[in-house]
Amino acid sequence: MNGYDIDRKVTLELHAAPAPGTQTKIKPLHGINNAPYIYGSARHMHYLKEAHIPYSRLHDTGGAYGGFRYVDIANVFRDFDADETMAENYDFVATDHLILSLKEQGAQAFYRLGCTIENDPFGKAYRTFPPADNAKWARICEHIIRHYNEGWADGYRLGLEYWEIWNEPDNEPDPAVNPMWRGSMEQFFELYRVAANHLKQCFPALKIGGYASCGFYSVVQAEAAPDANISPRTAYFTEFFLKFMEYISAPETRAPLDFFSWHSYAAENDCVRFAEFARETLDRFGFTETESIFNEWNTGVALRGTMADASNIASMMITMHDAPVDKMMYYDGQFYSTYGGLFDPMRFRPLKAYYAFKAYGELYADGERLAAEVSDPAGVKVIASRHRALVVNRLNSPVYVNINSSASGMPKADELFILDDGHDLAKVNWDRLHIPLAPYALALVTVN
Repeated sequence: MNGYDIDRKVTLELHAAPAPGTQTKIKPLHGINNAPYIYGSARHMHYLKEAHIPYSRLHDTGGAYGGFRYVDIANVFRDFDADETMAENYDFVATDHLILSLKEQGAQAFYRLGCTIENDPFGKAYRTFPPADNAKWARICEHIIRHYNEGWADGYRLGLEYWEIWNEPDNEPDPAVNPMWRGSMEQFFELYRVAANHLKQCFPALKIGGYASCGFYSVVQAEAAPDANISPRTAYFTEFFLKFMEYISAPETRAPLDFFSWHSYAAENDCVRFAEFARETLDRFGFTETESIFNEWNTGVALRGTMADASNIASMMITMHDAPVDKMMYYDGQFYSTYGGLFDPMRFRPLKAYYAFKAYGELYADGERLAAEVSDPAGVKVIASRHRALVVNRLNSPVYVNINSSASGMPKADELFILDDGHDLAKVNWDRLHIPLAPYALALVTVN
């Protein structure tokens, strides 16, 4: 490798069968929030298909207040006093174009029913108050679903499966400063109960859930330092979750929860613990079949455009594959988002992080997961499918990855694609035995 003296060496072994006790399918952990959709144009949406992106979560879509056109209940149904049964009272135009553009690229919309976060520091909320009528709000959601799945109001039959009730109602303990929910904890629980029961009765085959929790940072904080002062805000996130589970599991207020969604902007090892806590809690309250969906995460916006960011992202997906989580969605896939780490907002081109998603997408499209291990799992991460292996250098130093293919029946390496400062998942020549990786570089190996 030009410019490097490589002292680090690790051995990679690929196997022809799954590892015992592991998930045998590559999970859809490379979903994203939103998409490279800008000014109503789908000209950059092809990047989704090229990376086999499975889901696009529609939250904070189009900027502040949902761009006044997209997704949010207040954008689709603009006058809450209007008749929710009349098609002329809905404005689906912009959201239709976005969702159809996603479908064309093979990504399913994961629809958040609610509103965009209101981070503006004016002290005035616009759309984050509890609905004036929970039952009517639920019926509005019902008609949105009928539009996209049953053809209502000149609509479609898209089979959109996941419908998420609200986002981060637990964002702040004080409703007066909560950018997502200007009501009490109990008011949200009641909205969820009314809406989830109504929608599940209307659409028993669909996945109805929520509530996009802010996460469980206090769990790790408490385990690391039991006597430390835990942030009241992060403690509230956990308190909210536990009381929510008590509420929807109580006979008199029971509500369905096909999936529970949650967020984290922490490091991967903490996220594993958060996933364990979510799964343990769901199971303890009897929701053993409820999916755990980690649908906002980002490994650090300060690293945007760097190989360190790409390495962190790929490592997160590999590490979380063995955690009790069913799906993941990175925040965010838009061009003009503070957390938009996938695309250059000036040149409208992919950044290095996008190619980490594309590499993982190759394994996802391949389907079956096979066993693979490296001799230094802290410094190099690996995950393999039937015909692909993704190898990630986690450190700021180069490494030689030596493939052990001497055993009979072991898969044989074929083509090599490199993601580093000089390559964007580009095919390179190699000897099929040794992979030289630059700091934070990724390798996608085809095997047969």
